[in-house]
Amino acid sequence: MKRNWELEELIEHFTIMPNEMSLIGNKSGETRLGFIVLLKFFQFEARFPDSKHEIEKVIIEYIAKQIQVKSTLFERYDMNSRTYYNHKAQIRDFFGFRESTNEDANNITKWLSKRTIYKDTNTATLKEIIYNKFRESHIEPPSLDRVNRIAKSAMYSYEKQFFQETYSKLSNESITIMDSLIVNLSAYESNEIDCNDKNVHLSFSDLRSDPGRIGLESIFREIMKLKTIRQINLPDNLFNNISQKVIKKYKQRVASEDLRELRRHPEPLRYTLLSAFFWLRCREITDNLIELLIQIIHRIGVRAERKVEKEFINDFKRVNGKTNILFKMADAALNNPDGIVKEVLFPIVNENTLTSLVKEFKNTGSAYKKKVYTLMRLSYANHYRRMVPEILDILEFRSNNEVHKPIIKALEIIRKYYNIGTHYFSNTEIIPIDGVIKPGMKDAVIEKDDNGQERINRMNYEIVTLQTLRDKLRCKEIWVIGADRYRNPDEDLPIDFENRREEHYKALKQPLNSEAFISSIKDAMYNGLTKLDIGMPKNPKVRLSIKNNKGWITVSPSDPQPEPVNLMKLKSEVMRQWPMTNLLDILKESDLRISFTDSFKTMAAHERLDRDTIQKRLILALYGLGTNTGLKRVSAGNHGENYKDLLYIRKKFINKDNLRNAISSIVNAILKNRVEDIWGEATTTCASDSKKFGAWDQNLMTEWHIRYRGRGVMIYWHVEKNSTCVYSQLKTCSSSEVSAMIEGLLKHCTDMEIEKNFVDSHGQSEVAFAFSHLLGFNLMPRLKAIYKQKLYRPDTGISDAFPNLQPILTRPINWELIRQQYDQMIKYATALRLGTAETEAILKRFTRNNLKHPTYQALCELGKAIKTIFLCEYLNSESLRIEINEGLNVVENWNSANSFIFYGKGGEICTNRLEDQEISVLSLHLLQNCLVYINTLMIQQILSQKKWYEMMTSEDFRALTPLIYTHVNPYGNFDLDMSQRIPIDAYTA
Repeated sequence: MKRNWELEELIEHFTIMPNEMSLIGNKSGETRLGFIVLLKFFQFEARFPDSKHEIEKVIIEYIAKQIQVKSTLFERYDMNSRTYYNHKAQIRDFFGFRESTNEDANNITKWLSKRTIYKDTNTATLKEIIYNKFRESHIEPPSLDRVNRIAKSAMYSYEKQFFQETYSKLSNESITIMDSLIVNLSAYESNEIDCNDKNVHLSFSDLRSDPGRIGLESIFREIMKLKTIRQINLPDNLFNNISQKVIKKYKQRVASEDLRELRRHPEPLRYTLLSAFFWLRCREITDNLIELLIQIIHRIGVRAERKVEKEFINDFKRVNGKTNILFKMADAALNNPDGIVKEVLFPIVNENTLTSLVKEFKNTGSAYKKKVYTLMRLSYANHYRRMVPEILDILEFRSNNEVHKPIIKALEIIRKYYNIGTHYFSNTEIIPIDGVIKPGMKDAVIEKDDNGQERINRMNYEIVTLQTLRDKLRCKEIWVIGADRYRNPDEDLPIDFENRREEHYKALKQPLNSEAFISSIKDAMYNGLTKLDIGMPKNPKVRLSIKNNKGWITVSPSDPQPEPVNLMKLKSEVMRQWPMTNLLDILKESDLRISFTDSFKTMAAHERLDRDTIQKRLILALYGLGTNTGLKRVSAGNHGENYKDLLYIRKKFINKDNLRNAISSIVNAILKNRVEDIWGEATTTCASDSKKFGAWDQNLMTEWHIRYRGRGVMIYWHVEKNSTCVYSQLKTCSSSEVSAMIEGLLKHCTDMEIEKNFVDSHGQSEVAFAFSHLLGFNLMPRLKAIYKQKLYRPDTGISDAFPNLQPILTRPINWELIRQQYDQMIKYATALRLGTAETEAILKRFTRNNLKHPTYQALCELGKAIKTIFLCEYLNSESLRIEINEGLNVVENWNSANSFIFYGKGGEICTNRLEDQEISVLSLHLLQNCLVYINTLMIQQILSQKKWYEMMTSEDFRALTPLIYTHVNPYGNFDLDMSQRIPIDAYTA
């Protein structure tokens, strides 16, 4: 059951109806309250609670008020008594339910194994499906243990059948090739790979490896991997109607096993696992190839520009007094029209000065562009051009837009002429120009031959075609067959949208009618602009003016808030009661209270170790990963576990999904155990921002950060106001923060319901405002360039309205564009909500490279309208500006603690494997949330004392944070005693 309940929801679901009230009869006291609570719980969940703790206090209080009894009476209600079982029978009869039988359980097991599991094999999801099926059948579900057994039994039956069916679809040739790959242990050692050399053999380890740094060698390696996997010739229908979540689960299992384990599996299991691995790897490698191609095309131009700039800087000498020099030269030439230059001009302006003048002119004219393009051509012809035939042979490019079909045609012509050593294309060949060659590049591509006839330079045409291809791949106007992130963009959208249109609109809480949608936004714009216009004369912190013939917004900083006076005393008390608490003990204590290690399920078929041993090793392994000290250093501690044991746990138990489940359980425990009088009411607000971490650079994730300097990756955090991080993700330095922001809001999987999100300038855009509104979130950025923001008008013909806002008002919103594309915008928002593709893959469609896309234009118009509404509130309300700033300060505080915890190896992520990088980030996230959880309990224990609570002022509570670590020791020996506990009172947990 959900944790946070609004009053409207309580009224809707837990209001006692007259016919229900009549059931109470002469019941009184705790019996009266217990019965009606059970009744409403069963009505909502179609099952009875497993314990009293499952029912939220706010629900019990709301029900108690209706029947006029004290809510505390529910604590005395005995859920093991005969009365309780009589109440259950009475409630079942009232709703027309019956108790479940063994036959019911067997029938649901069979139904589940045949119809549902192909979508998701997650146990929690299967349990939810089981409960829904019992509800539809009007059967009371059995106990939680029995439901778990039904889920496991159904999964076992499904997998047994699935493995056999998959095995039967494979040809003998495919099986033979897979066998050779898991036997072949030879790996290539040379960096120079000849893709056409059939004697080059790749090992299974090679096929599992990520690509190295950007370069031709990486391109050729990935091509060899792709060719090797394609030789297996997996059937096209092998995984029809099977969710990628299920296939990824089997791929992860292959990645966690060594070859000896793989070879020991029964044939149906072995070849199903291998097929799932190769099927997904084929798509991943295709994506990697496209990423490498995009980066290399970009690098050709960037390196040429850098080299030319360096040469020009060395040669460049700015000549002062050019006007005076020109006058002297002109005067000397007029006075001596028949003179010799050397005799007339050089005495006035020496030869070196004239040389500098010529260089300055060349460096500031078109010569720069020509020089850059010349170097690009040389670099491409002598080195990078080798990749072209291999790329065009292995990748099949497609487009759904006729406008971009000329690029596909151009690639076919390049492939046709690659081995023909001519300077120009044949006159008889129709070469696509429009849509391929940018206007500024036509002079470089179209030349005149010796006969004065216009011809197309073949090498230059290849370069500009690849540059155009890069731009269109990035916005997915051109896609690749067999890719995942760069697949057909139509596949990113929900395939059942047309059939389930009303359901999808309802899920987003948006009206089916575009006019109703537009009308609500237009009304909000009028209200916001009117309120801001009326308040401007009395707004001392905001000034609107004209500067450089443009509107200019000036926002004065808010006055500093009063300093909290007692927080240092509170921190000192924490230090006194729990001095130098080991960070490892904090992780252990969190698990002993929450049991988050139960979320770590093995990737193998069975868990042969006892759970206590697994728990202990998991804590040590997670500590080594979360602090970045590594498993080897942690294994040297005084705990009786060796490196091989920890490495086994890392391979079999620790993966992204398990870590995210564990993090969710910790976040939910923090939210549940907070004392409202100390931390305030449950919030629906979080803030998000990123932080750069150093990382090894022999991979596609690590990039040079222009702002922070140095190579590394970015971690994007979503942190709520009391310093609990609900979601984290690894991203490149140049990737969109907008997509990271939206992904965190949609996929955090915690009990927290997020309605507002604070971001800085990098986390917002017009498209971000549009999608946030469609998805039901309020995006609230702190805008760095507030001075140049504009407000859009809601209608035409109101140029004189809002007189106090005239300096910053601009054109009206194009509602017609929104009206035309409304259904398409909802479709993309639904794709984001359902996760039919990665968030970043969907948002690639809506970038500056795709300005003419009609849905992108409509999203921009919608974003302008929503941003105008926000700006009106932002400029009119100083309290909102303070709230946003406070929220982002919480993220900054979270970032400051990263280096305290992630101290190993200088805080650098020392791996080139993407999966290991993500595991490091999530382990840090988990460890830091454990610190917040234990600190929350410690602070609550201190403030449970009357003298400490009464000492705290409102400013102390405002600034109170559980993310403190002066009392924590992250270093020293790695000792772990599972029987030793941190002394925190039980009632605070």
